[in-house]
Amino acid sequence: MHELQITESILGVVLRHAAQHDVRKVVRIHLRVGELSDLVDEWIQHYFDYLSRGTPAEGAQLAIVRSPIVVRCAACGRSFEVDKDDLGAVACPDCAGSRLELVSGRGYFIENMEVL
Repeated sequence: MHELQITESILGVVLRHAAQHDVRKVVRIHLRVGELSDLVDEWIQHYFDYLSRGTPAEGAQLAIVRSPIVVRCAACGRSFEVDKDDLGAVACPDCAGSRLELVSGRGYFIENMEVL
C-alpha cells in the first residue's frame, strides 16, 4: 500500500511545477521506476486518478518505464546491468568480483510532463 504515499509525493511535485509554470492541464506524466521497486503500475495510476481529482492533473495518464538494475563492482569499479532474476548469483564480468553495490534500480522519478 506504499503506492499511495509515493503517488501523493508524485502528485505534489507535479502540482508544484504546474503552478510555477501556469499550467492549465497536465495530460501525461512520464515516470521512471526502478526494476527492483515493488511498485505496481496499475495501483500508482489508480491512486493518482483518485488523488488528482479537482486538480490540473485530473485525468492525466502515467507513462511508466522501468529502469534497469545497475550495480558497481567494489573491487574494480565496473558498473553493469543485472537481471532481477540473476541478482543472487552475479559476478563482475571484468574481475569476477562478488562484492557489488547497487547504483540504480530501486528509485523512481518524474522524467517529464506533457501539459496544455
